[in-house]
Amino acid sequence: MFEFSQLRCFVAVAEELHFGRAATRLSMTQPPLSRQVQLLEHNLRTQLFERTSRTVKLTPAGRSFLPEARRLLNLAESAAFSAQRVASGDAGTLTLGFTAASGYSYLPSLISSLRSRLPGVDLVLKELVTAAQVEALMSKQLDVGLVRVPVNHRDFASRCVLREPLIAAIPRTHPLASQPFATLRDFEHQPFIMYSPYEAQYLHNLVLSVFGRAGVAPRYVQNMSQIHSILALVRAEMGMALVPEAAAALNFEGVVFKAVEMEPARPVELFLTWSRTNDNPVLGAFLETVLTTSGTEPEARSGTASATRSASRAS
Repeated sequence: MFEFSQLRCFVAVAEELHFGRAATRLSMTQPPLSRQVQLLEHNLRTQLFERTSRTVKLTPAGRSFLPEARRLLNLAESAAFSAQRVASGDAGTLTLGFTAASGYSYLPSLISSLRSRLPGVDLVLKELVTAAQVEALMSKQLDVGLVRVPVNHRDFASRCVLREPLIAAIPRTHPLASQPFATLRDFEHQPFIMYSPYEAQYLHNLVLSVFGRAGVAPRYVQNMSQIHSILALVRAEMGMALVPEAAAALNFEGVVFKAVEMEPARPVELFLTWSRTNDNPVLGAFLETVLTTSGTEPEARSGTASATRSASRAS
């Protein structure tokens, strides 16, 4: 079988129709160039050039073989370039998990940034609650996850990429809807749509802690797992709710969103989590792109396996 060095020599001679010029083009002397062409003809068992003391011409077989030789050389160069891009992280595939709420605002901006900075990277997106993402990260079905609590395990790294406030979602007909802003006291004894303590444990516990610190006791009328379901019940005037600020992007008709005074001011967190042992070259380029544009604290978090189990129960 012929070698790519023989193909390069053949193409150079075929395009120059002169062994001397072809040798100069390839930065080699003429005798080894002639030897490479002869070896190629021997391997193909056909003559590719008609040679005289004054001219070099392609035979019909040579003319037929030339475009195929060029194609093979281009494929080889393309394959090498592709391998180099994958190795450097400029191309390849990255599987990203995300929670539903992160898809309201953060995820679209993240995708836009990645498409601009890493156009050769293909994203595979999987919508999963935090618990499912942790399992998928451990089984290497995900490269990186957007989760509500960091996976505190020695084999994982986590970085907070977003902090946002909780805002009030109020039925348009409620008296509070006409006020410039709300306070936690406005929820005292009011019907309130709460998050499920199981499927949405993170937001459930967060809202409980916010009301607990303020000494406020709403009247919980429903427990729901998804923010869009909570907003649907608010629209139906079953009660009010506290939702992450990004949920306002859903633009639910009949629902008014109001800022709420509370401490801390931005309690809702979103973490980027990945395995330290992940050898996907794209992951490094992804992290560099995300973490240098997110404006978050530089250190990654790590901890114990027991903390990982706590994280896996959050949603």
